[in-house]
This record gives sequence, structure tokens and C-alpha cells, in this order.
Amino acid sequence: MWFDSWSDLVRVVIVGAAAYAFLIITLRLSGKRTLSQMNAFDFIVTVALGSTLATILLSADVSWAEGTTALALLAALQLLVAWFSTRWPLFRRAVTSRPVLLVREGALDPAQIRANRLTESQVMQAVRSGGYGDLALVGAVVLEPNGTLSVVGRDTLGTGSALPGGDAA
Repeated sequence: MWFDSWSDLVRVVIVGAAAYAFLIITLRLSGKRTLSQMNAFDFIVTVALGSTLATILLSADVSWAEGTTALALLAALQLLVAWFSTRWPLFRRAVTSRPVLLVREGALDPAQIRANRLTESQVMQAVRSGGYGDLALVGAVVLEPNGTLSVVGRDTLGTGSALPGGDAA
């Protein structure tokens, strides 16, 4: 259908604007971590927030009060998970992934690449994107918890204490 009624359109505009404003306020109150894509769990919450907002906008069966309660619940649960994650390492390990070393001192680790469902060409692409044309110049490539690949040159590797398994990891 192309058009049902003006009242449906007015409902989408009014409820949508109110829900959007509520979402912005909720996200500002809940902090930066709510929308950060630090790990798969954060990504799921972000998608759930968007899906909830879409449902509030498009479903006349969901009232504004029900929708904002759902948005607030998701933000509160994200805050709760973040709070537990910062206090209990066991809980943090359950909801977040750890960084993984894929290249050390110019040598690929095929087992880790395979275990993390990557290909060598994806790792090489990250190396090239990092400005390196020779793997021998790379000190490390790390698969970060958010899914990005960090490339560290040999000249900036230092002691490697920031790498997975290093002193600061």
C-alpha cells in the first residue's frame, strides 16, 4: 500500500520524534559505552536499540510508553553488563572476546588466523592498509575485540607489552 491515512503518518511523526528524543537522552545518560562497538555484545545491543526504535515508529500496536520502556531496559542492561564487566574478570571474559595475535615479528600464525575465521589475504590487506609492503617490517598484527586488525611495525613494537600475552595485556 502506498497510503493508508493521514492519522497513521501523524502518529509516526509524533511518536517517532518523541521516541528518538527519548533514545538520545537515554544514550547520553547511559554513557559512551552504550553505543561503542567494543565487542559483539555491544553490537547486539546497538542493533536491538535500532530495532526497538523502528518498532516504536512503525507499529501502532506498540505504545510510546511501551517502546521507551524497552529502550530504557536495553540501556540499563548494557550499563549493568558494563558495570559487572569492570568488576569481575570472569564475567568480562564471558561477554567479551580477547585480542588475538595473528602475526608476530613478521611471521603469520596460520592456526590463529584459521581459528578466528580469517584468511591470510585479510591479514595481508590490513598490513597493506597499515602502510607496509613487506611482512618482514611488521612487528605484530592483532585481531582486536571489536573485530578490527591493528598493525604494529617492528620499529614501534618496543617490548611488546601491549600485545596479547605481553606484560600489559
